[in-house]
Amino acid sequence: MRFTSERRLDDGVLEREFTLGEIPGTLWTPASASAPLILVGHPGGLRRMHPRLAARARHYAAEYGFAAAAVELPGSGDRPRIAAAEQARADLRRAVEAGEPVDEIVDRLVLPLVERAVPEWRATLDALLPLPGIGGPVGYEGGVTAIGVRLALVEPRISAALLFAGTFVPGALFEEARRVTIPLQVLLQWDDEGIDRQRALDLYDAFGSKEKTLHANLGGHTGVPSFEIDAGARFFARHLSRPPVCDS
Repeated sequence: MRFTSERRLDDGVLEREFTLGEIPGTLWTPASASAPLILVGHPGGLRRMHPRLAARARHYAAEYGFAAAAVELPGSGDRPRIAAAEQARADLRRAVEAGEPVDEIVDRLVLPLVERAVPEWRATLDALLPLPGIGGPVGYEGGVTAIGVRLALVEPRISAALLFAGTFVPGALFEEARRVTIPLQVLLQWDDEGIDRQRALDLYDAFGSKEKTLHANLGGHTGVPSFEIDAGARFFARHLSRPPVCDS
């Protein structure tokens, strides 16, 4: 891992950009000595997503003492494009517009992304956890939903996950969801035009976790209420803090 930039933000949070091999990422750390870590997932385009990711990360750091990190997805942002993924995205757009079945295309697009991205997230954890100021435990929040499902299943260092509901989850990941047992919170925008609400509910139902909570709010994809940021932070405080922090 190599840090490429560093700046102290006005709320005292330290924001550092880094590269891990060919993978660019950003790390936000509070002033506390040993901070739990939240991996902040997103749909790709780290620079484009930076304002939204930074807002969440800074809230976690300044208000709850958590560190947070985001990395660029394979084939997104400044990383080299993947021809098969580009073709699958184009095919998916065409099929959705035409009202045609999409399951085979979703498998073609999402499964290879999961196979590439999950090992990269795990390598990122390997590099971040030994750093001064980061002490674990670890949470995962955001999307891509299928990546979060796989990470929640295979990465034992992740203690809790807050997933953003999405439609394009291959059927094979539903089977994996049944084996997920860590505490979960799922955020669903009820009127999100980009997802199949019933499929998102079916995925929530499939999770095998004994503790799982669904937060469903009216509104479209960009209409997530601001209070959900703090609701997510309190969820992680319960499961990542030492000792646990309870809602008042």
